[in-house]
Amino acid sequence: MLSIEKVEAGYGESLILKGMNLSVMPGQVVCLMGRNGVGKTTLMRTIMGIVKTRGGKIMWNEQDISGLSSDRRAQLGIGYVPQGRDVFGQMTVEENLLLGLEAAKSKSKDIPEDVLDLFPILKDFLKRKGGDLSGGQQQQLAIARALVSRPKLLLLDEPMEGIQPSVVDLIESVIEGIKHKREMGVLLVEQSLEFVGRIADHYYVMEKGACVAEGGADELSDELIREHLTV
Repeated sequence: MLSIEKVEAGYGESLILKGMNLSVMPGQVVCLMGRNGVGKTTLMRTIMGIVKTRGGKIMWNEQDISGLSSDRRAQLGIGYVPQGRDVFGQMTVEENLLLGLEAAKSKSKDIPEDVLDLFPILKDFLKRKGGDLSGGQQQQLAIARALVSRPKLLLLDEPMEGIQPSVVDLIESVIEGIKHKREMGVLLVEQSLEFVGRIADHYYVMEKGACVAEGGADELSDELIREHLTV
C-alpha cells in the first residue's frame, strides 16, 4: 500500500528526514515512535504532500506520488489527522464533516451514519461551531472528518495528546474497530508504549530523521526503549 523509500525532506535549508524508510500494508496498524524533534510530524506531513520531498520516493499502490498535491493524495485514499487537529473553528461540525467528503470518490453529500455512530457526541453538535468544542471533541471531529471519505490509509499524528481519558478510550476503541475490519491501514505517531503494545501490528522508531529500529509490537525491548525512547 504505502512505501517510503529513502525519503529526504525538510524546511528551508534544514533537512529533517534523512533517508527515511517505512511501509504500511493494507489493514495494518503501524506505530511511529521516537523522542520529540526526530522528524515524526515532518514524515506525516511529507506523506501527505504538505512538505515536499527532496529525495527518495513515496510509493502508493506501486505508484510514485512524491510529486502529487495534498488534494490528489487525499483523493487517492490517504486521510490525515494532524497534530493540533486543524478543525475549522468558524465552521459548524456538519460543515467540517462535509468538507471531508470532498476527497470521497463517491462524491456523496451525505455524512456516513456509521462514522457518526463512532462519535455520538458529534450527532448532537452538528450545528455547533468547531471552535466551541472541547479539545477532546475537536479530536473526535478531526478523526471523523478524515473517515467520511472512506480512506484506505489513515494518518494520525499523536491522536491521544492532551485529551481526557474517556476520549482516549473512545479513540482507542475506534482504532481497534478499524484494525478488526482489516480494510484500512493506519499509521499513527504515538508515545504510549502500553498503547503500542495493545494495538500495533508493527512499529518504527525514528532518530535524527531516519528509522533506527522496527519490528512487531511484541518485540519492543527494555533495551530499545532506554536507547531510543526515554529522555
